[in-house]
Amino acid sequence: MGLKLRMIGTGSAFAKTFYNNNALLESGGQTLLLDCGITAPRALYEIGVSYDQLDAVLITHIHADHVGGLEELAFQMKFLYRRKPRLFVAEELIVPLWEHTLRGGLQQDGVGESLDAYFDVRPIAPNELFEPIPGLEAELIQTPHIPNKLSYSLLMKNSIFYTADMVHQPELLERLIEERGVRTIFHDCQLNPPGVVHASLSQLLTLPEAIQERIYLMHYGDDQPTFVGKTGRMTFVEQNRVYEFE
Repeated sequence: MGLKLRMIGTGSAFAKTFYNNNALLESGGQTLLLDCGITAPRALYEIGVSYDQLDAVLITHIHADHVGGLEELAFQMKFLYRRKPRLFVAEELIVPLWEHTLRGGLQQDGVGESLDAYFDVRPIAPNELFEPIPGLEAELIQTPHIPNKLSYSLLMKNSIFYTADMVHQPELLERLIEERGVRTIFHDCQLNPPGVVHASLSQLLTLPEAIQERIYLMHYGDDQPTFVGKTGRMTFVEQNRVYEFE
């Protein structure tokens, strides 16, 4: 069963031109929103995708560029479309997602007093296979981003690795290629050093060419055009381009 991946945003947390790094995944006749940042509602509107066309949402961690649009999505789905989308999230992130991010806006006495009032919550255990939409076999892998804050990357169809946000981890990339058969890597990239909470371009350029050839760079700043042609064997992800996989 084929998979289509479309980045509705390819930019960093502070990008204005490229929007937040969020994606739409289509498989088996269903659509999954991969992260829902501050700019996601606008990005979806601009490409003509309504919330009612989303079957599920998957959250990798609770920074605003990955969850800042969830409040609007929750309200619209509950009061306009009157259904709960499936929400896939690492089990250890469920409480902080509600208590530290969404409760202040979504909690209403007798209407919305928990995350379950708005979503069909599906807790995910890291390193275990799950299927958020038909034909998309996936696995959450905990990866380092901000010290003492949980963040997860996503292995899809045992051949596509999507880092969400991650510091430089060359050994992990090598292991995923050699042991899991990963052929394509969507990797967040801080174009200007130092790479403190994201892998920097200068760090990724130290990877062997055989790994670089598999990498699509995303989560970049609005100065991305000045780096075209300076990324070694790596390629920039294009906003709203559809990438297809078997």
